[in-house]
Formats: sequence, C-alpha cells, structure tokens
Amino acid sequence: MPPTSPQRGRRVVLISLYELGRQPFALAEPAAWLRGAGFDVVCVDLSLARLDTSVLSGAALVALHLSMHTATRIAAEAIPRIRDAAPDALLCAYGLYAPMNAKWLSTLGTDAVLGGEMEPGLVRLAEWAAGTREEACPVEPLVSRAKVDFVTPDRSDLPPLDRYAHLILPDGGRSVVGFTEASRGCKHLCRHCPIVPVYEGRFRIVPLEVVLDDIAQQHAAGARHISFGDPDFLNGPTHARRLIGLLRQRFPDLTFDATIKIEHLLAHEGMLAELKEAGCRFITSAVESLEDEVLRHLAKGHTRADFERALALCRAHGLALLPTFVPFTPWTTLESYADLLRALVDLKLVRAVAPVQLSIRLLVPAGSYLLRLEGFGARLDPFDERLLGYPWRHEDPRVDVLQQRVQAWVGEAEAKELPRERVFEGIWRMAHEAIGVQPPSLAGADHGDALPRLSEPWYCCAEPTTSQLTGF
Repeated sequence: MPPTSPQRGRRVVLISLYELGRQPFALAEPAAWLRGAGFDVVCVDLSLARLDTSVLSGAALVALHLSMHTATRIAAEAIPRIRDAAPDALLCAYGLYAPMNAKWLSTLGTDAVLGGEMEPGLVRLAEWAAGTREEACPVEPLVSRAKVDFVTPDRSDLPPLDRYAHLILPDGGRSVVGFTEASRGCKHLCRHCPIVPVYEGRFRIVPLEVVLDDIAQQHAAGARHISFGDPDFLNGPTHARRLIGLLRQRFPDLTFDATIKIEHLLAHEGMLAELKEAGCRFITSAVESLEDEVLRHLAKGHTRADFERALALCRAHGLALLPTFVPFTPWTTLESYADLLRALVDLKLVRAVAPVQLSIRLLVPAGSYLLRLEGFGARLDPFDERLLGYPWRHEDPRVDVLQQRVQAWVGEAEAKELPRERVFEGIWRMAHEAIGVQPPSLAGADHGDALPRLSEPWYCCAEPTTSQLTGF
C-alpha cells in the first residue's frame, strides 16, 4: 500500500511483472538504494494484483523490472497504461530482458533502459526526474557491469511471503519460502541463456552480510526455506561455502535450494556433503537435453554421461537433483524426444521433472548467442515483436505438432492438478503416437520418489503460454 502522504516530486514506483512466484529481489534491492537517497518508493507486484493506476499519481520515475521473456511480454500491455496514467513520469525498463529489447521498448514509450548493475543508474534517473529538468536526461549505459555496493534489500512494502510460491515436501507438508541472491551474472557462455548477452561471462558476488541480513528479515517474516536465485550458486565456490556455513550457524531451522550447473556439481563434488549438511533440500540444474549434439550447440559444458554421473553423486549424498530441459529445439527429432522420456523412466526421474519442462520450445530472443552459431540464422524467420524472438519451424512438422500437443496437455493437466506421473503418461502416449508406434506399457515402472519442490516450477529460455501473461 502506498504511503498516505507522498513527498511530491520524489515518488518512484517500481513494478515487478513476473518472477516465477518469488518475492522480487529486483524490487527490494533498488528500493533500498532509492529510499537511502531520500525517495518515496512504492513497490508493485503485478503477479499478485492488477495495476492500480492511482499509485502512479505524482510519480517522478516509474521503473519496470523485466527479468524474463514472460515479464517482457506483459510489459507490452503495461507500458501504454502506465504512460497514460503518468504522462509526466520518466519511464524506465531494467533487468535482463530490457537491453535486449531496448529499441522495441522505446517504441512503446519508455524513456530509459538499464541492464546489469542498474541501481546507481536508477538513482541518477530518479534524481533527474525529481529535479527541475533543465538539463537533458542523463544517458545511462545500456548495460553496466561496474562494481556496485550492495545493500540489504528493503522488502517493507512487498506482499507477504506466504502469498508467493511455497515449498512442497514429499509428506505433503508446506513451508513459506524466501528468495534472495548471493551473486549476479554468470561466468559461463551458454548460447541460449538470456544472462550471457548482458554479463558476457562476468558475475558479481553479493557480500555475505548483505545476503545474511536479507535472509534474516525473511526468516523473521516467516520463511523457513530460502530459494537462491543465483544463475549458478557455485560460480564462486568459496563464497558459497562460507555462506552455507554461516547459514547453518545462524538459522539452523532454515532449509534452502540452489541452481547449479552439472559441470560444477562434478568439479566441486566435495561440496555436496556440505550442501546437504547445511540444509539443502534440492538442487535445480539446467540439463536442457540428453543429446550430446544439442548440448554442444547450446555450449552447455556437459554431456549426457556427465549428467548421469552428477545425478548419481547427488543421490549418494542424499541430495535431490531436479533437472530442467529445453526439449524442443531445431535439432530435436521425434525419436530423440521419445528417448528423453525413456531416460526419465530408466533414471527414475519422472516425479523429479515438472511437466512444463517437457513442453518447452527453444526461445531465440534478440541478442541471443545462438545467433553466433554458424548456420543457425538460416533456420530462423525474421524477428517477431509479438513473440519477442526469432520464430523457427522444425524441418519435420510433426515435431512442432507434438510440441503444441504436449504444451496443451500440460496446461490442461496443471489446471486439473493431476499428479506428475499421470501427466507423464499422457506425454508418453503422444510421443509414441507421433512416431507411429504403440506406446510401451508403463505398468510397474518406478517413477522415482516424490521430491521436495517449489509450488511454481523454474524455467527459462522458453516461449511462454498465454496463461502466464497476467496482471491485466
């Protein structure tokens, strides 16, 4: 709820459009910076409420966080309404997808775009917007990778944590989840990843005390599980080791999850026991494919054999590994998709994989490093502003038809809250029917144990469904 007596001319409205069910760190951190500079900040999360344009009254700066493709699609609806409601406000877009779509955002009415370490730029823009405006608006770099001094995020006016995604335990128990970041960016250059065009192989560490202070305030607000939003928790393994040690000392009742690359799980095998001891409930890893050729195209840095070894190591240490996939690519065949499904059965991973992961179609946004892959551009149609990406059609139309069928089935099953094994059975049938063979029986198959997971699954690099476009 906005303050009752805003300081006229010093109001900044920060808007989150979609954060995969997490309380947005990317509002809380800049809010702390801006409030520290004397601004009256209002945070709005459109994933939980429709836009009330009255909060824009008197705003000097309105800034939208575009964390991912879905959020950017929602911005196409949000920006015209914001511009109409606050015609005199400086309108800014920031986040991973902002610089990649800067030209398109300007056509919608944005005045500034910030990527990378955006907090100092937001403060400078707010200072200009709240001033006399006799000078030209400061031109901020489209992407800043300069070192910043992180401060404890200010979550004071964000919706309570119990309105966001929660932890679901195998026994049916649930826990309130907090969300924080121990680092930004990534030192890897996976071609399909939206982080790469912005950070280009660089990452920033958030100081330990800032991370712990943020966790402390969320713990006080009821969180009993923390989800780390780092693109890769082990980009800085020494930092991660110190953090989980302090986490266990200060908050012995807290559990956590983190995203870690397969190659890091193998390179830092010795840390798996420490992660388990510190309270790690599960690890998410963007496996993407079980085809070595596709993994090379995506520059993932691991092979199918590496994934299977990492899975075995995690299980040996009592850690749940939740793989994510981008199963529909220009290189996918009907047979390779069916092979992925068979592998999930053989590896007892059916219950470990969110059904949406089996429906995802590769997204090629503006600036994607996939465009640097020799010959890849010939597979693409011209950039589509509705899609906010380069459309592609598979050379075998049956693959595209299967993807559409799987996506529709997953959406239907999600609405009915069907168990994962039931959803998988439907996908299994569709995949084999597409090939033209009788689906092998799954009777007696071991789908694996139910594992701890968040109520809203993690995904990226995907074209969103219309059901994910919310807030209006």
